[in-house]
Amino acid sequence: MRSIIRDQDTQVTETIKYGMPCFCYKKKMFCYLWTDKKTNEPYLLFVEGKHLDHPKLEVGSRSRMKIFRVNPNKDLPIRTIEKLLNAALDLYRSGIIQIK
Repeated sequence: MRSIIRDQDTQVTETIKYGMPCFCYKKKMFCYLWTDKKTNEPYLLFVEGKHLDHPKLEVGSRSRMKIFRVNPNKDLPIRTIEKLLNAALDLYRSGIIQIK
């Protein structure tokens, strides 16, 4: 998953925030790899998820972020993940989300 995320744009960098991998676009956080505390299963959290519309994204109790759950026992849905990552990155590239 980490290489899939980093491969979407040369401006994507990786760091650790809150003990989990965090990915930034031009130093602005755009997604995290996270683990559900109840199920211990991984998910991809989109910081500006409220701007993204996809049937597999979950809002939960968050107002700004959305998550994409990943089943660790199945092959990764790479095309879906890449589509979501590029939609999230396009928010920054287009200026919808301002980069300071």
